[in-house]
Amino acid sequence: MNPLITAVLGGLNIDGILGRFFPSKEKAQEFKATMEQELLRQEGEITKAALAVQQAQIEVNKVEAASASLFVSGWRPHVGWVCGFALSYVSILEPIARFVAQVFYGYNGAFPVIDTTITMQVLLGLLGLGGMRTFEKLKGVDRSTLKK
Repeated sequence: MNPLITAVLGGLNIDGILGRFFPSKEKAQEFKATMEQELLRQEGEITKAALAVQQAQIEVNKVEAASASLFVSGWRPHVGWVCGFALSYVSILEPIARFVAQVFYGYNGAFPVIDTTITMQVLLGLLGLGGMRTFEKLKGVDRSTLKK
């Protein structure tokens, strides 16, 4: 049975509740079995619907990646470059610039700070999409296979 349903109904004494509505234990057990079958059927339908949504998104990604327009297929690389630059600034450029300014010029002021919280979330999300990019290449819908 679905773990969510088990978690919600787990603390309830289902047999005791059904006993109040069904005088015979056989009828109560029959009703309980019917309800469990219905819940499993609905869970299967929900799973199928979720799979259909995922398949539709994969198709959209394929069409998007196959587009010759830079505005359609180039947004992921653009966001990747922006996040890469922000990460490079925070982890390489800013510490080196601060070191040079403090050691060679005696500067003790503040440097611009980039909030890396959102930058890292987006960057890690893009890295997760790297698997999709590999899938696109394997299926032959990447930029190198597009017709001019």
